[in-house]
Amino acid sequence: MLDLHPRIITLGTAGGPRWWPAVPGQAPRQGIATAVVVGDALYLVDCGRGAGSQYARAGLALDRLRGVFLTHLHSDHTVDLPALLLFGWMTSDRRQGRPVRIIGPGDRGALPPTNANAASAVLALFPDTPTAGTTKMIEHLLRAYSADTADRMFDSLRPSPYTVFSTEDVSLPEGIGYDPNTNPSPAGMAPFEVYRDELVTVTATLVQHPPVAPAFAFRFDTAEGSVTISGDTAPCQNLITLATGTDLLLHEAIDFDWAANAYAEADEATRAATLEHHRKSHTSPAQAGALAREAGVQTLALHHLVPGDGLATAFEAAQDTFGGSVLIPDDLDVISFARRAEPALTGANVDNH
Repeated sequence: MLDLHPRIITLGTAGGPRWWPAVPGQAPRQGIATAVVVGDALYLVDCGRGAGSQYARAGLALDRLRGVFLTHLHSDHTVDLPALLLFGWMTSDRRQGRPVRIIGPGDRGALPPTNANAASAVLALFPDTPTAGTTKMIEHLLRAYSADTADRMFDSLRPSPYTVFSTEDVSLPEGIGYDPNTNPSPAGMAPFEVYRDELVTVTATLVQHPPVAPAFAFRFDTAEGSVTISGDTAPCQNLITLATGTDLLLHEAIDFDWAANAYAEADEATRAATLEHHRKSHTSPAQAGALAREAGVQTLALHHLVPGDGLATAFEAAQDTFGGSVLIPDDLDVISFARRAEPALTGANVDNH
């Protein structure tokens, strides 16, 4: 019988659209990306800065990748998609007929309201497609690289990138009352299935990350254990429902004191709007611990860490509110989510994934 040995690899653990500076004596954190490994299959959740390079550093083969799941379309979760699409296209010769499924949010459907701190009107950058979803975003990326794709296809006789990757916008369940501005994460909604194969079932829920809509959390269930990945969210009952009883919860965490200091010298309107966004859209370590306790998870691991160059001690308050095992992983750490596994965090071994 196949040993699924379900585990995640933290390809990148930093959040935010920044190049975080190197800290002496501390390994630098790359942008948010997580590999879910089940048996001989791989699934990627988010594709932040450096995700492609980290995927290679971890010794992971593209031919094993079955799906890419995007929690939302902020740049710090998607900025390495061009590398995955174009380099993956050129280095995967055996994918025709079984493309990697890229699954993520659809078009928002409406512009977000302008923050009340604005002194003047804010205009959409691209009025024809102001809030593109996953499928349209990937089309735009490939269009941006049209010279590259034409060269590869006409000169090197490469097939279309769409033979290696397929794209899907997540269809929301009907009747939940979703509205991108007034009700982006309807209370009481049941998790719904977005992917299934013989190894995993992936369910999703809408989480609270305004003004982003839709924004998802994902749960991977296998015969031997489960992992839930929060995406970016404020404390949210939908996330608790999705994560209930999960073996491993990976939850975002932000140091709100750092945020207040980081924007101390910004103009007043920008500072007020930014800090308001952080508090209504993100989760402190203590809040993450309380949420994990309520969900009854076995192990809590914090990632999407802001600041990405902060010390682990800035996130330890989760231990006080959770009471169980709390991990603050580095990049390329491996964490089992097997149901009966002891909580463990090990450095990645590129030969054994």
